Amino acid sequence: MMAVLLAFPSVLFLDGSNAANASHVQKAAEQRNIGVESFQVLELPINITNVSLVETDKGYLLKCSLANSSDSEILGLRYLLLLVDSNNVVRTAVARSEGFKLSGYAIKSVTFRNPLKLKLKRGVRLELMLEQVVGYESIWEVLKARQTLEAYSSGDYSMMPQVLRVSNQVDVPLRDLPLRFRIIY
Repeated sequence: MMAVLLAFPSVLFLDGSNAANASHVQKAAEQRNIGVESFQVLELPINITNVSLVETDKGYLLKCSLANSSDSEILGLRYLLLLVDSNNVVRTAVARSEGFKLSGYAIKSVTFRNPLKLKLKRGVRLELMLEQVVGYESIWEVLKARQTLEAYSSGDYSMMPQVLRVSNQVDVPLRDLPLRFRIIY
């Protein structure tokens, strides 16, 4: 038993080089996450939660959880991200479109791969709102999204977003089109 106790510290010292590598890997995994407040639009079929920006060498990546509350597959979305200073003044607005597939009634955690080039200063908070959601059958568009989000970020909660839903004539699968609309060569 004494031999086991004496041999145990030597195992620790022999494995010390791997401990340094493990701490380096752990630091790489603990990338800087910056919290983003999300403004929910209840009429949209997508609910976005747990929003954060992950700092990388090329910029910031948007990381979030998406929940589809409709039975149709979602193909993508467009969001509006505002950088608001401590005086509630919008300093920067970024609109970005992202493509993905999310089945009906599914939940998915995603990190979008298009880096955002932002210069974040102290005291700046981030506000995000979905502007558009694209599905095979429909497109949901938030009217006056920027004005609504700017009002919300300044503390005016009286503006409610309005959503316009239109038929998606572009992304509808060919099998769902009536025969008279199909082009046959």
